[in-house]
Amino acid sequence: MTRSRTRSPLTLLVAGLVLVACWLAGCAGHTPTGHSHSTDRPAPQDRQAPPSGPGPRLQDPPELVSRDGVLKAAIVVERRKVQVGNHRLYALTYNGRYMPPTFRVRPGDRIDLTMTNRVDEDTNVHVHGLHVSPRSPADDIFIAIKYGKSHHYTYRLPRTVTPGTYWYHSHADMMSAAQVAGGESGVIIVDGLGRYLPPSLRGITEHVVAFKDFQIHGDAIKTHGLTIGAATNRTVNGQQNPVISIRPGETQLWRLANIGANIYYRLHLKGTRFHVIAQDGYPVRRVYARDTLIIAAGARFDVLVQGGRPGSATLETLAYDTGKAGNTFPRTDLATVVTAGTPMTPARIPEDFAPNQDLANAAIADRKTVVFTENAAGDEFYINGRKYAPDRVDFTSALDTVEEWTVRNDSDEEHSFHVHTNQFQLMSTNGQATDPDHRWFDTVNVPARGNVVIRIPFTDFTGRTVLHCHILNHEDMGMMAVLDIVPPRTRGK
Repeated sequence: MTRSRTRSPLTLLVAGLVLVACWLAGCAGHTPTGHSHSTDRPAPQDRQAPPSGPGPRLQDPPELVSRDGVLKAAIVVERRKVQVGNHRLYALTYNGRYMPPTFRVRPGDRIDLTMTNRVDEDTNVHVHGLHVSPRSPADDIFIAIKYGKSHHYTYRLPRTVTPGTYWYHSHADMMSAAQVAGGESGVIIVDGLGRYLPPSLRGITEHVVAFKDFQIHGDAIKTHGLTIGAATNRTVNGQQNPVISIRPGETQLWRLANIGANIYYRLHLKGTRFHVIAQDGYPVRRVYARDTLIIAAGARFDVLVQGGRPGSATLETLAYDTGKAGNTFPRTDLATVVTAGTPMTPARIPEDFAPNQDLANAAIADRKTVVFTENAAGDEFYINGRKYAPDRVDFTSALDTVEEWTVRNDSDEEHSFHVHTNQFQLMSTNGQATDPDHRWFDTVNVPARGNVVIRIPFTDFTGRTVLHCHILNHEDMGMMAVLDIVPPRTRGK
Protein backbone atom coordinates (compact mmCIF):
# COMPACT_ATOMS: atom_id res chain seq x y z
CA MET A 1 0.00 0.00 0.00
CA THR A 2 1.26 3.51 -0.80
CA ARG A 3 2.34 5.41 2.33
CA SER A 4 2.10 9.13 2.99
CA ARG A 5 5.37 11.02 3.24
CA THR A 6 7.32 11.20 6.52
CA ARG A 7 6.10 13.94 8.87
CA SER A 8 8.20 16.31 10.99
CA PRO A 9 8.05 16.09 14.84
CA LEU A 10 5.98 19.32 14.87
CA THR A 11 3.51 17.83 12.39
CA LEU A 12 3.23 14.69 14.51
CA LEU A 13 2.56 16.80 17.62
CA VAL A 14 -0.21 18.71 15.80
CA ALA A 15 -1.74 15.45 14.57
CA GLY A 16 -1.67 14.07 18.10
CA LEU A 17 -3.36 17.19 19.48
CA VAL A 18 -6.05 16.92 16.77
CA LEU A 19 -6.63 13.30 17.73
CA VAL A 20 -7.01 14.13 21.43
CA ALA A 21 -9.28 17.09 20.68
CA CYS A 22 -11.54 15.03 18.44
CA TRP A 23 -11.97 12.33 21.08
CA LEU A 24 -12.96 14.96 23.64
CA ALA A 25 -15.35 16.78 21.33
CA GLY A 26 -18.05 14.12 21.01
CA CYS A 27 -20.73 13.96 18.32
CA ALA A 28 -23.36 16.24 16.85
CA GLY A 29 -25.00 14.36 13.97
CA HIS A 30 -28.76 13.83 13.58
CA THR A 31 -31.62 14.71 10.94
CA PRO A 32 -33.61 16.62 8.01
CA THR A 33 -37.23 17.73 6.80
CA GLY A 34 -39.24 16.98 3.72
CA HIS A 35 -41.48 17.95 0.77
CA SER A 36 -41.86 17.94 -3.02
CA HIS A 37 -40.13 17.24 -6.34
CA SER A 38 -38.20 19.45 -8.76
CA THR A 39 -36.05 20.02 -11.76
CA ASP A 40 -32.53 18.57 -11.94
CA ARG A 41 -30.66 21.32 -13.75
CA PRO A 42 -28.38 23.43 -11.53
CA ALA A 43 -28.60 27.21 -11.65
CA PRO A 44 -25.37 28.76 -12.97
CA GLN A 45 -24.59 30.37 -9.59
CA ASP A 46 -24.90 27.10 -7.62
CA ARG A 47 -21.75 26.23 -5.69
CA GLN A 48 -20.83 23.57 -3.17
CA ALA A 49 -21.05 24.83 0.41
CA PRO A 50 -17.49 25.52 1.67
CA PRO A 51 -15.85 22.99 4.04
CA SER A 52 -15.63 24.06 7.66
CA GLY A 53 -12.42 22.34 8.83
CA PRO A 54 -12.03 19.20 10.97
CA GLY A 55 -15.03 18.46 13.16
CA PRO A 56 -15.59 16.12 16.11
CA ARG A 57 -14.66 12.45 16.29
CA LEU A 58 -16.68 10.26 13.91
CA GLN A 59 -19.63 8.75 15.72
CA ASP A 60 -21.10 5.48 14.51
CA PRO A 61 -24.91 5.44 14.65
CA PRO A 62 -26.51 3.59 17.57
CA GLU A 63 -27.38 -0.02 16.76
CA LEU A 64 -30.49 -2.14 17.11
CA VAL A 65 -29.21 -5.73 17.20
CA SER A 66 -31.15 -8.96 16.71
CA ARG A 67 -31.48 -11.28 19.69
CA ASP A 68 -32.35 -14.98 19.43
CA GLY A 69 -33.04 -14.58 15.74
CA VAL A 70 -35.35 -11.57 16.02
CA LEU A 71 -34.79 -7.83 15.65
CA LYS A 72 -37.61 -5.80 17.19
CA ALA A 73 -37.57 -2.15 16.15
CA ALA A 74 -39.90 0.83 16.39
CA ILE A 75 -39.35 3.84 14.15
CA VAL A 76 -41.21 7.13 14.61
CA VAL A 77 -41.15 9.57 11.70
CA GLU A 78 -41.48 13.18 12.85
CA ARG A 79 -40.38 16.69 11.98
CA ARG A 80 -37.95 18.06 14.55
CA LYS A 81 -35.34 20.75 14.89
CA VAL A 82 -32.11 18.85 15.41
CA GLN A 83 -28.37 19.09 14.90
CA VAL A 84 -27.56 18.40 11.25
CA GLY A 85 -23.86 18.68 10.55
CA ASN A 86 -22.82 22.13 11.76
CA HIS A 87 -26.40 23.48 11.79
CA ARG A 88 -29.62 23.19 13.82
CA LEU A 89 -32.43 22.68 11.34
CA TYR A 90 -35.92 21.33 11.07
CA ALA A 91 -35.67 17.88 9.53
CA LEU A 92 -37.59 14.67 8.94
CA THR A 93 -36.24 12.33 11.57
CA TYR A 94 -36.33 8.67 12.45
CA ASN A 95 -36.56 8.44 16.25
CA GLY A 96 -35.48 12.06 16.53
CA ARG A 97 -32.22 11.56 14.63
CA TYR A 98 -30.85 12.63 11.27
CA MET A 99 -28.59 9.56 11.40
CA PRO A 100 -30.95 6.94 12.84
CA PRO A 101 -30.18 3.53 14.35
CA THR A 102 -28.36 0.90 12.32
CA PHE A 103 -30.21 -2.42 12.13
CA ARG A 104 -27.76 -5.31 12.69
CA VAL A 105 -29.03 -8.78 11.81
CA ARG A 106 -27.85 -12.21 10.71
CA PRO A 107 -28.99 -14.50 7.86
CA GLY A 108 -32.19 -16.30 8.83
CA ASP A 109 -33.30 -13.58 11.28
CA ARG A 110 -36.72 -12.01 11.40
CA ILE A 111 -37.11 -8.22 11.52
CA ASP A 112 -40.24 -6.96 13.28
CA LEU A 113 -40.53 -3.24 12.54
CA THR A 114 -43.32 -0.91 13.58
CA MET A 115 -43.31 2.48 11.82
CA THR A 116 -45.40 5.36 13.18
CA ASN A 117 -45.97 8.45 11.04
CA ARG A 118 -46.16 11.81 12.85
CA VAL A 119 -45.71 14.04 9.80
CA ASP A 120 -48.45 15.37 7.54
CA GLU A 121 -47.34 13.42 4.44
CA ASP A 122 -47.86 9.76 3.66
CA THR A 123 -44.71 7.72 4.12
CA ASN A 124 -43.47 4.11 4.21
CA VAL A 125 -40.14 2.26 4.27
CA HIS A 126 -38.11 0.09 1.87
CA VAL A 127 -35.29 -2.24 2.95
CA HIS A 128 -32.94 -1.52 0.08
CA GLY A 129 -31.13 -4.55 -1.37
CA LEU A 130 -32.44 -7.15 1.07
CA HIS A 131 -33.67 -10.38 -0.51
CA VAL A 132 -37.07 -10.46 1.18
CA SER A 133 -40.67 -10.78 0.03
CA PRO A 134 -42.17 -7.74 -1.76
CA ARG A 135 -45.58 -8.64 -0.34
CA SER A 136 -47.13 -7.27 2.85
CA PRO A 137 -46.27 -7.44 5.66
CA ALA A 138 -42.72 -7.40 4.22
CA ASP A 139 -41.20 -5.02 1.64
CA ASP A 140 -44.44 -3.68 0.15
CA ILE A 141 -43.54 -0.24 -1.18
CA PHE A 142 -47.05 0.43 -2.49
CA ILE A 143 -48.54 1.10 0.96
CA ALA A 144 -48.97 4.60 2.39
CA ILE A 145 -48.78 5.20 6.13
CA LYS A 146 -51.08 8.11 6.94
CA TYR A 147 -50.49 10.81 9.55
CA GLY A 148 -50.99 9.45 13.06
CA LYS A 149 -51.05 5.82 11.89
CA SER A 150 -48.67 2.92 12.46
CA HIS A 151 -47.78 0.01 10.21
CA HIS A 152 -46.16 -3.26 11.24
CA TYR A 153 -43.60 -4.84 8.89
CA THR A 154 -42.24 -8.39 9.22
CA TYR A 155 -39.25 -9.44 7.11
CA ARG A 156 -37.93 -13.00 7.18
CA LEU A 157 -34.36 -13.12 5.91
CA PRO A 158 -33.44 -16.32 4.08
CA ARG A 159 -30.45 -18.17 5.51
CA THR A 160 -28.85 -17.62 2.11
CA VAL A 161 -29.04 -13.80 2.34
CA THR A 162 -25.56 -12.44 1.67
CA PRO A 163 -23.64 -10.53 4.38
CA GLY A 164 -22.75 -6.88 3.87
CA THR A 165 -24.21 -3.38 4.03
CA TYR A 166 -27.77 -2.46 3.05
CA TRP A 167 -30.02 0.46 3.96
CA TYR A 168 -33.59 1.49 4.70
CA HIS A 169 -35.41 4.59 3.46
CA SER A 170 -38.73 6.11 2.46
CA HIS A 171 -40.21 4.86 -0.78
CA ALA A 172 -43.40 6.95 -0.74
CA ASP A 173 -44.84 7.42 -4.23
CA MET A 174 -43.68 10.70 -5.79
CA MET A 175 -42.14 11.82 -2.48
CA SER A 176 -39.08 9.59 -2.08
CA ALA A 177 -36.57 12.31 -2.98
CA ALA A 178 -38.13 14.82 -0.61
CA GLN A 179 -38.30 12.42 2.31
CA VAL A 180 -34.86 10.87 1.86
CA ALA A 181 -33.29 14.30 1.34
CA GLY A 182 -35.13 15.30 4.49
CA GLY A 183 -33.46 12.55 6.49
CA GLU A 184 -35.52 9.39 6.13
CA SER A 185 -32.69 6.89 5.65
CA GLY A 186 -30.51 4.61 7.77
CA VAL A 187 -28.13 1.64 7.50
CA ILE A 188 -28.72 -2.12 7.72
CA ILE A 189 -25.84 -4.54 8.36
CA VAL A 190 -26.14 -8.28 7.72
CA ASP A 191 -23.36 -9.87 9.74
CA GLY A 192 -21.23 -12.67 8.34
CA LEU A 193 -18.34 -11.11 6.42
CA GLY A 194 -15.99 -12.16 9.22
CA ARG A 195 -16.20 -15.82 8.32
CA TYR A 196 -14.40 -15.06 5.05
CA LEU A 197 -11.62 -13.05 6.71
CA PRO A 198 -8.39 -14.60 8.03
CA PRO A 199 -8.19 -14.92 11.86
CA SER A 200 -5.90 -11.88 12.08
CA LEU A 201 -8.66 -9.66 10.64
CA ARG A 202 -11.60 -10.91 12.69
CA GLY A 203 -12.83 -8.52 15.36
CA ILE A 204 -11.13 -5.48 13.79
CA THR A 205 -12.47 -1.96 14.33
CA GLU A 206 -15.49 -1.32 12.12
CA HIS A 207 -17.09 1.99 11.13
CA VAL A 208 -20.28 2.91 9.34
CA VAL A 209 -19.30 5.66 6.88
CA ALA A 210 -22.69 6.77 5.55
CA PHE A 211 -22.96 9.70 3.16
CA LYS A 212 -25.98 12.03 3.34
CA ASP A 213 -26.26 15.60 2.08
CA PHE A 214 -28.62 18.46 2.78
CA GLN A 215 -29.51 21.83 1.28
CA ILE A 216 -30.81 24.63 3.51
CA HIS A 217 -33.89 26.81 3.23
CA GLY A 218 -34.27 29.18 6.18
CA ASP A 219 -34.15 27.11 9.37
CA ALA A 220 -34.97 23.83 7.65
CA ILE A 221 -33.47 21.30 5.29
CA LYS A 222 -34.65 22.16 1.80
CA THR A 223 -36.81 19.58 0.09
CA HIS A 224 -39.36 21.62 -1.89
CA GLY A 225 -37.91 22.56 -5.30
CA LEU A 226 -34.89 20.34 -4.67
CA THR A 227 -32.24 20.78 -7.37
CA ILE A 228 -29.59 18.08 -7.69
CA GLY A 229 -26.79 20.41 -8.79
CA ALA A 230 -27.37 23.10 -6.14
CA ALA A 231 -24.94 23.90 -3.34
CA THR A 232 -25.17 21.19 -0.70
CA ASN A 233 -23.65 20.10 2.61
CA ARG A 234 -22.21 16.60 2.54
CA THR A 235 -22.07 14.69 5.81
CA VAL A 236 -20.58 11.46 7.12
CA ASN A 237 -22.94 9.86 9.65
CA GLY A 238 -24.67 13.24 9.87
CA GLN A 239 -21.42 15.05 10.78
CA GLN A 240 -19.51 17.54 8.68
CA ASN A 241 -15.80 16.74 8.27
CA PRO A 242 -15.51 14.42 11.31
CA VAL A 243 -12.20 12.90 12.37
CA ILE A 244 -11.66 9.17 11.78
CA SER A 245 -8.88 7.72 13.93
CA ILE A 246 -6.64 4.82 12.90
CA ARG A 247 -3.29 3.50 14.17
CA PRO A 248 -0.28 3.11 11.86
CA GLY A 249 -0.55 -0.30 10.22
CA GLU A 250 -4.02 -0.95 11.64
CA THR A 251 -6.68 -2.52 9.41
CA GLN A 252 -10.26 -1.30 9.75
CA LEU A 253 -13.53 -2.30 8.06
CA TRP A 254 -15.43 0.70 6.66
CA ARG A 255 -19.01 0.29 5.51
CA LEU A 256 -19.35 2.94 2.80
CA ALA A 257 -22.98 3.75 1.96
CA ASN A 258 -24.50 6.44 -0.25
CA ILE A 259 -27.84 6.89 1.55
CA GLY A 260 -28.78 10.34 0.27
CA ALA A 261 -31.41 11.18 -2.32
CA ASN A 262 -29.60 12.11 -5.51
CA ILE A 263 -25.88 12.78 -5.66
CA TYR A 264 -22.80 10.72 -6.50
CA TYR A 265 -19.47 10.33 -4.68
CA ARG A 266 -16.03 9.79 -6.19
CA LEU A 267 -14.26 8.73 -3.04
CA HIS A 268 -10.52 9.18 -2.54
CA LEU A 269 -8.09 9.09 0.40
CA LYS A 270 -4.56 10.10 -0.55
CA GLY A 271 -1.95 7.44 0.18
CA THR A 272 -4.56 4.76 0.86
CA ARG A 273 -6.26 2.09 -1.23
CA PHE A 274 -9.76 0.78 -0.62
CA HIS A 275 -9.70 -3.04 -0.53
CA VAL A 276 -13.23 -4.05 -1.53
CA ILE A 277 -14.59 -7.18 0.15
CA ALA A 278 -18.30 -6.69 -0.63
CA GLN A 279 -20.45 -4.44 -2.79
CA ASP A 280 -24.19 -3.84 -2.45
CA GLY A 281 -24.38 -6.48 0.26
CA TYR A 282 -22.68 -9.21 -1.80
CA PRO A 283 -19.16 -10.49 -0.90
CA VAL A 284 -16.67 -10.53 -3.77
CA ARG A 285 -14.93 -13.68 -4.99
CA ARG A 286 -11.54 -11.99 -4.97
CA VAL A 287 -10.64 -8.82 -3.08
CA TYR A 288 -9.79 -5.88 -5.33
CA ALA A 289 -8.13 -2.56 -4.49
CA ARG A 290 -8.95 0.92 -5.79
CA ASP A 291 -7.47 4.37 -5.18
CA THR A 292 -10.86 5.86 -6.06
CA LEU A 293 -14.39 4.46 -5.77
CA ILE A 294 -17.42 5.75 -7.68
CA ILE A 295 -20.40 5.38 -5.34
CA ALA A 296 -23.56 5.96 -7.37
CA ALA A 297 -26.84 6.95 -5.76
CA GLY A 298 -27.96 4.05 -3.56
CA ALA A 299 -24.72 2.01 -3.80
CA ARG A 300 -22.55 0.57 -1.00
CA PHE A 301 -19.05 -0.91 -0.57
CA ASP A 302 -17.52 -2.79 2.36
CA VAL A 303 -13.79 -2.05 2.33
CA LEU A 304 -10.65 -2.76 4.34
CA VAL A 305 -8.48 0.30 4.99
CA GLN A 306 -4.98 0.22 6.50
CA GLY A 307 -3.33 3.06 8.43
CA GLY A 308 -0.14 4.50 6.96
CA ARG A 309 2.50 6.65 8.62
CA PRO A 310 1.47 9.05 11.42
CA GLY A 311 -0.22 12.20 10.20
CA SER A 312 -3.52 13.29 8.72
CA ALA A 313 -5.18 13.01 5.31
CA THR A 314 -8.46 14.13 3.80
CA LEU A 315 -11.17 11.69 2.85
CA GLU A 316 -12.62 13.54 -0.14
CA THR A 317 -15.03 13.20 -2.99
CA LEU A 318 -13.33 14.27 -6.21
CA ALA A 319 -15.06 16.28 -8.92
CA TYR A 320 -17.51 14.15 -10.90
CA ASP A 321 -19.53 14.88 -14.05
CA THR A 322 -22.64 12.81 -14.86
CA GLY A 323 -22.95 14.09 -18.44
CA LYS A 324 -24.00 17.15 -20.42
CA ALA A 325 -27.64 16.76 -19.37
CA GLY A 326 -26.65 15.91 -15.79
CA ASN A 327 -24.65 17.56 -13.05
CA THR A 328 -21.06 18.39 -12.19
CA PHE A 329 -20.30 17.72 -8.55
CA PRO A 330 -17.26 19.60 -7.15
CA ARG A 331 -14.39 18.23 -5.08
CA THR A 332 -15.33 18.34 -1.38
CA ASP A 333 -13.78 17.36 1.94
CA LEU A 334 -15.75 14.64 3.71
CA ALA A 335 -13.64 13.68 6.74
CA THR A 336 -10.15 13.98 8.21
CA VAL A 337 -8.34 10.68 8.79
CA VAL A 338 -5.80 10.97 11.63
CA THR A 339 -3.18 8.22 11.88
CA ALA A 340 -1.61 8.14 15.35
CA GLY A 341 -0.91 5.88 18.31
CA THR A 342 1.05 2.68 18.81
CA PRO A 343 1.97 1.18 15.43
CA MET A 344 0.67 -2.23 14.43
CA THR A 345 2.12 -4.74 12.01
CA PRO A 346 -0.03 -4.49 8.87
CA ALA A 347 -2.12 -7.61 8.36
CA ARG A 348 -2.05 -9.39 5.03
CA ILE A 349 -5.09 -8.44 2.95
CA PRO A 350 -6.73 -11.63 1.65
CA GLU A 351 -6.93 -12.31 -2.08
CA ASP A 352 -9.50 -15.09 -2.42
CA PHE A 353 -12.58 -14.19 -0.43
CA ALA A 354 -16.09 -15.67 -0.81
CA PRO A 355 -17.83 -18.12 -3.15
CA ASN A 356 -19.96 -16.50 -5.84
CA GLN A 357 -22.81 -17.77 -7.93
CA ASP A 358 -22.10 -17.48 -11.67
CA LEU A 359 -24.94 -17.19 -14.17
CA ALA A 360 -22.68 -17.13 -17.24
CA ASN A 361 -23.93 -20.57 -18.36
CA ALA A 362 -27.45 -20.32 -16.95
CA ALA A 363 -30.46 -21.14 -19.11
CA ILE A 364 -32.09 -17.81 -20.02
CA ALA A 365 -35.87 -17.93 -19.72
CA ASP A 366 -36.48 -14.46 -21.18
CA ARG A 367 -34.69 -11.36 -22.38
CA LYS A 368 -35.95 -7.86 -21.65
CA THR A 369 -34.90 -4.34 -22.64
CA VAL A 370 -35.26 -1.45 -20.19
CA VAL A 371 -34.75 1.97 -21.78
CA PHE A 372 -34.14 5.18 -19.78
CA THR A 373 -35.12 8.46 -21.46
CA GLU A 374 -36.02 11.99 -20.37
CA ASN A 375 -37.39 15.19 -21.86
CA ALA A 376 -35.19 18.15 -22.80
CA ALA A 377 -36.25 20.20 -19.76
CA GLY A 378 -35.14 17.46 -17.36
CA ASP A 379 -38.45 17.37 -15.51
CA GLU A 380 -40.01 14.21 -16.98
CA PHE A 381 -38.33 10.80 -16.96
CA TYR A 382 -39.41 7.56 -18.63
CA ILE A 383 -38.84 3.82 -18.76
CA ASN A 384 -39.66 2.38 -22.18
CA GLY A 385 -41.40 5.62 -23.05
CA ARG A 386 -43.80 5.59 -20.11
CA LYS A 387 -43.89 7.38 -16.78
CA TYR A 388 -44.51 5.37 -13.62
CA ALA A 389 -48.05 4.25 -12.87
CA PRO A 390 -48.44 2.17 -9.67
CA ASP A 391 -51.50 0.28 -10.94
CA ARG A 392 -49.91 -0.79 -14.24
CA VAL A 393 -47.65 -3.86 -14.57
CA ASP A 394 -44.79 -3.06 -16.94
CA PHE A 395 -42.75 -6.29 -16.74
CA THR A 396 -43.60 -9.86 -15.72
CA SER A 397 -41.03 -12.46 -14.70
CA ALA A 398 -41.43 -16.06 -13.55
CA LEU A 399 -40.12 -17.51 -10.30
CA ASP A 400 -37.30 -20.08 -10.52
CA THR A 401 -35.96 -18.65 -13.78
CA VAL A 402 -33.00 -16.54 -14.86
CA GLU A 403 -33.52 -13.59 -17.20
CA GLU A 404 -31.12 -11.38 -19.12
CA TRP A 405 -31.92 -7.68 -19.23
CA THR A 406 -30.32 -4.96 -21.29
CA VAL A 407 -30.64 -1.62 -19.50
CA ARG A 408 -30.11 1.09 -22.12
CA ASN A 409 -29.60 4.75 -21.29
CA ASP A 410 -30.70 6.91 -24.23
CA SER A 411 -30.17 10.15 -22.32
CA ASP A 412 -27.17 12.46 -21.97
CA GLU A 413 -26.67 11.83 -18.24
CA GLU A 414 -25.84 8.84 -16.09
CA HIS A 415 -28.58 6.97 -14.24
CA SER A 416 -28.33 4.68 -11.22
CA PHE A 417 -30.34 1.50 -11.99
CA HIS A 418 -31.86 -0.43 -9.08
CA VAL A 419 -34.25 -3.38 -8.93
CA HIS A 420 -36.00 -4.56 -5.77
CA THR A 421 -36.18 -8.07 -4.26
CA ASN A 422 -33.34 -9.82 -6.14
CA GLN A 423 -29.67 -8.93 -6.65
CA PHE A 424 -28.28 -9.32 -10.17
CA GLN A 425 -25.07 -10.28 -11.94
CA LEU A 426 -23.58 -7.52 -14.09
CA MET A 427 -22.42 -9.14 -17.31
CA SER A 428 -21.13 -6.13 -19.25
CA THR A 429 -21.03 -2.33 -19.49
CA ASN A 430 -21.00 -0.81 -22.98
CA GLY A 431 -20.12 -4.24 -24.33
CA GLN A 432 -17.11 -4.73 -22.05
CA ALA A 433 -17.35 -7.85 -19.89
CA THR A 434 -17.37 -7.31 -16.14
CA ASP A 435 -14.62 -8.84 -14.00
CA PRO A 436 -16.08 -12.21 -12.86
CA ASP A 437 -14.57 -11.79 -9.39
CA HIS A 438 -16.82 -8.88 -8.44
CA ARG A 439 -19.98 -8.49 -10.46
CA TRP A 440 -23.00 -8.88 -8.13
CA PHE A 441 -25.02 -5.74 -7.37
CA ASP A 442 -28.46 -4.38 -6.60
CA THR A 443 -27.62 -0.89 -7.90
CA VAL A 444 -25.42 -0.11 -10.91
CA ASN A 445 -24.48 3.04 -12.79
CA VAL A 446 -25.57 3.18 -16.44
CA PRO A 447 -23.38 5.47 -18.59
CA ALA A 448 -24.90 8.28 -20.62
CA ARG A 449 -25.74 6.98 -24.10
CA GLY A 450 -24.59 3.57 -22.89
CA ASN A 451 -25.91 0.27 -21.58
CA VAL A 452 -25.42 -2.52 -19.11
CA VAL A 453 -26.38 -6.18 -19.46
CA ILE A 454 -27.47 -8.00 -16.30
CA ARG A 455 -28.76 -11.46 -15.40
CA ILE A 456 -31.33 -11.81 -12.61
CA PRO A 457 -32.22 -15.05 -10.81
CA PHE A 458 -35.81 -14.91 -9.56
CA THR A 459 -35.79 -17.00 -6.40
CA ASP A 460 -37.92 -17.49 -3.28
CA PHE A 461 -40.46 -14.66 -3.64
CA THR A 462 -43.37 -13.66 -5.86
CA GLY A 463 -45.30 -10.40 -5.92
CA ARG A 464 -45.37 -6.89 -7.34
CA THR A 465 -42.25 -4.79 -6.91
CA VAL A 466 -40.39 -2.08 -8.85
CA LEU A 467 -37.27 -1.16 -10.79
CA HIS A 468 -36.13 2.44 -11.13
CA CYS A 469 -33.39 5.02 -11.32
CA HIS A 470 -32.05 5.56 -7.81
CA ILE A 471 -31.49 9.24 -8.43
CA LEU A 472 -34.71 9.81 -6.52
CA ASN A 473 -35.65 13.06 -8.26
CA HIS A 474 -35.71 11.00 -11.47
CA GLU A 475 -37.74 8.21 -9.85
CA ASP A 476 -40.33 10.66 -8.52
CA MET A 477 -40.64 12.32 -11.93
CA GLY A 478 -41.47 9.07 -13.70
CA MET A 479 -38.37 6.84 -14.05
CA MET A 480 -39.83 3.78 -12.29
CA ALA A 481 -41.70 0.68 -13.51
CA VAL A 482 -43.66 -2.14 -11.89
CA LEU A 483 -42.30 -5.69 -12.05
CA ASP A 484 -44.60 -8.61 -11.21
CA ILE A 485 -42.84 -11.84 -10.20
CA VAL A 486 -45.31 -14.65 -10.79
CA PRO A 487 -45.37 -18.38 -9.94
CA PRO A 488 -43.25 -20.60 -12.19
CA ARG A 489 -46.23 -22.04 -14.09
CA THR A 490 -46.65 -18.62 -15.78
CA ARG A 491 -43.97 -17.70 -18.33
CA GLY A 492 -42.52 -14.18 -18.27
CA LYS A 493 -43.17 -11.98 -21.26
